[in-house]
Amino acid sequence: MRTLSPVLNRRILVAAAASALVLAAGMHSAVAATPKDTLVVAFGFDDIITMDPAEAFELSAGEIMGNTYDRLVRLDPADSSKLVGDVAKAWTISPDGKTYTFELKPGLKFASGNPLTAEDVAYSLQRAVMLDKSPAFILTQFGFGKDSVKDKIKATGPLTLTMETDKAYAPSFVLNCLTANVGAIVDKKLVASHEKDGDWGYAWMKTGYAGSGPLKLREWRANEVITLERNDNYYGPKMPLARVLYRHVKESATQRLLLEKGDIDIARNLAPQDLAALASNKDVKTTSAPKGTVYYISLNQKNPNLAKPEVREALKWLVDYSAIGDTLIKNIGVIDQNFMPVGLLGASTEMPYKLDVDKAKALLTKAGLPNGFKVTIDMRTIQPVQGITESFQQTAKRAGIDIEIIPGDGKQVLTKYRARTHDMYIGQWGADYWDPHTNATFVQNSDNSDDAKAKPLAWRNAWIVPALDKMADAAVLERDTAKRKKMYEDMQAEFRKTSPFIMLFQQTEVAAVRSNVDGFKLGPTFDTNYMFLVSKK
Repeated sequence: MRTLSPVLNRRILVAAAASALVLAAGMHSAVAATPKDTLVVAFGFDDIITMDPAEAFELSAGEIMGNTYDRLVRLDPADSSKLVGDVAKAWTISPDGKTYTFELKPGLKFASGNPLTAEDVAYSLQRAVMLDKSPAFILTQFGFGKDSVKDKIKATGPLTLTMETDKAYAPSFVLNCLTANVGAIVDKKLVASHEKDGDWGYAWMKTGYAGSGPLKLREWRANEVITLERNDNYYGPKMPLARVLYRHVKESATQRLLLEKGDIDIARNLAPQDLAALASNKDVKTTSAPKGTVYYISLNQKNPNLAKPEVREALKWLVDYSAIGDTLIKNIGVIDQNFMPVGLLGASTEMPYKLDVDKAKALLTKAGLPNGFKVTIDMRTIQPVQGITESFQQTAKRAGIDIEIIPGDGKQVLTKYRARTHDMYIGQWGADYWDPHTNATFVQNSDNSDDAKAKPLAWRNAWIVPALDKMADAAVLERDTAKRKKMYEDMQAEFRKTSPFIMLFQQTEVAAVRSNVDGFKLGPTFDTNYMFLVSKK
């Protein structure tokens, strides 16, 4: 079998990243310039499954939730290290550390015109727990269950809410969790009016909107368009523009051409070569921010070959991290072999792996697979994921591992992954809230059964390690910051050696923006890209 040299493999990576430019150039057609009162954003959002904040758990949906729904608290747009009250005016914590009392700002209204009260907040959090969809664990980890949540989270006055947790968690952890999309506040009166057969308005909320945020959802057409409009009932400063229009454009080259012609205001998924091409364009500026988002390949432990420890380690030696870093993620990410993104407490910068085919072959022989094996990988057809997958396919082939790539849109790939019917999966995980426990999902799995209540990333890959699970449980209760930091560092050291996750890189989100756009700033999480702060000259 002929093998590819590192130089040739690097050329394959560059060619894969550049090929879309040629294709897109032929497909481009002129469209009207953007209106002065409308922000037009090109963005690949084929991962969106629902617009219900009690269920939405995809990165693109998170951005929409962050712009259209209020929470009790949120990250400060000016300083993401700080929490500020959103609808909450103030809050106190009981001496035993378990009861949180929130006082709401007076005179708040939903986009519908209905008043926003403590009853709406209680209903929203109760609804998320009762529906028990993917993000519900962010709330249920505090001891809220279907049989107790109405007693534990309740309105005690028109503008007063109490929330009682089962343990005395670090207050910053509890409050950070409430910034997550699952903590979004919905209009009880409006949602209840659409309820059918006791479904908490679930069917209607798939595409409906019941928020109070600075923008309101007008329309979502899957894989086509999302339209947000200014909410004139919003309590804070109103967005200077009338609306935000997201156009579903996955190809980097197409986004670049649309931006150069002025057909869009912001391009969000540009590949390194297109960012470089825009550098000399005086009508375009770029902005970037380190993101709490990590990209990885996961190995389903239901596959007997992937369940072998030697195979898991071998595959980590079959990624050309250096070539990927120099080409496909240049300026849009940094190689990172840990589950905790830099910026969160306890993040590690240890990177023990590099491309080493001989070492991988020796491990495969030790595993009883000297001739390799066949396996599949599910991949969302978007860059840089596609280029990375194709590179991995080439380097794994050099060790005898034959990888079949199964492409799909974001929704298809995620649905299969969440059902854990994959062999391998490549994707991304973004921090749901700005606390290290948000990424304990990589190590926590207390019930590996197919019908488990909690389904973190470790569960999705049928990996259960009680020692790491217990360590994560202990870390979230540790109030000594230095001790807590050390616990996460220790978790990651063990994770690097034994886990079925090949950690690839941490995202640096980059956007290219027309020069007449002001106030656009990328946040540290996927739900803090605040479009409502943007204006146009």
